Amino acid sequence: MTDSGQDLLDRLRLIRSANIGPITYFQLIRRFGTARAALEAIPLLAVRGGGRAPQLADLADIAGEVATIEKLGARYLFLGQGLYPALLAEIDTAPPALIVRGRLALLERPAVAVVGARNASAAAIRFARELAHGLADEGVAVVSGLARGIDTAAHQGALDGGTIGVIASGIDIAYPPENAGLQEDVATRGLLIAEQPPGREPLARHFPWRNRIIAGLSLGTVIVEAAPKSGSLITARLANEAGREVMAVPGSPLDPRAQGCNLLIREGATLIQSVADVIEAIQPLSGRRLRAPQQDFHAEPDDADPSDGDRRIIQDLLSLTPVLVDEIIRQSALHPAAVQMILLELEIAGRLARHAGGRVSCA
Repeated sequence: MTDSGQDLLDRLRLIRSANIGPITYFQLIRRFGTARAALEAIPLLAVRGGGRAPQLADLADIAGEVATIEKLGARYLFLGQGLYPALLAEIDTAPPALIVRGRLALLERPAVAVVGARNASAAAIRFARELAHGLADEGVAVVSGLARGIDTAAHQGALDGGTIGVIASGIDIAYPPENAGLQEDVATRGLLIAEQPPGREPLARHFPWRNRIIAGLSLGTVIVEAAPKSGSLITARLANEAGREVMAVPGSPLDPRAQGCNLLIREGATLIQSVADVIEAIQPLSGRRLRAPQQDFHAEPDDADPSDGDRRIIQDLLSLTPVLVDEIIRQSALHPAAVQMILLELEIAGRLARHAGGRVSCA
């Protein structure tokens, strides 16, 4: 096996191992240089964090996954390598690896997400389909999540011009089942993206993870119809946190499915009534990086070697209430690299949970 082939297996093994999320993955790579070195360091880090070493992914399982991806006609995109989407790379929790199938050239286009209610009204479905068709005709890739309702309409409208589907399951699993044909169309005529390994059925926690990819790929997100506290509003929040444009289609105050959109508009989202409105909204963001990548946790070794006393300080500051990492750094008065290393040790040991917005808590 070539060095690059072994590195691919090592990276996947690290990604698929327990207690290793995107932020932890990047910290390990920045600290130890290679996935192989990171895998070797995990047992010691877990001991320092006061727990047992997490179960590392089995190498034979990883090799089987790679073989399955090849049989499916898909491929991996690793962050920092090749065609990995530049906009997605800018978010704090960018997936270390994506599994993709279809037209990779669509990743080079400006992209807009179109999402909304699964039980959408007939009028909203028609609007979403026509909006997506018009955006695709303008050379914009339309991103959505292949769910029922608005997502389905967005993909159907943009299928001929260019659409990207992001799913919460493995790339070989269709959910909902009735969209199996549409998902195959997206994979052959557009681009299909998955973060989960093949064969993985979607779980409830996978959908917010999928939503961050939808928001991260896009210059802006259009919400066509959404009830309060819906998954579409999670996507809107993630888009806003990433510095992207949040857009919403207004609806009747008598329809509960419009309340989420109307609330977004009241809070400052751009009101959308046409393709021209969307193009105008994303124009200032198009063609440039929005901010510097946030995954740079590199530090000099001396700065990142905390003492047992430092560890006690950080552990005393943590509780079940999520708190910003920056606040922990401020209150501890420790070097940021030392704090990040302690948090890394605790997470690998299973004693730390990470939350949206750069917050952490006791697990």
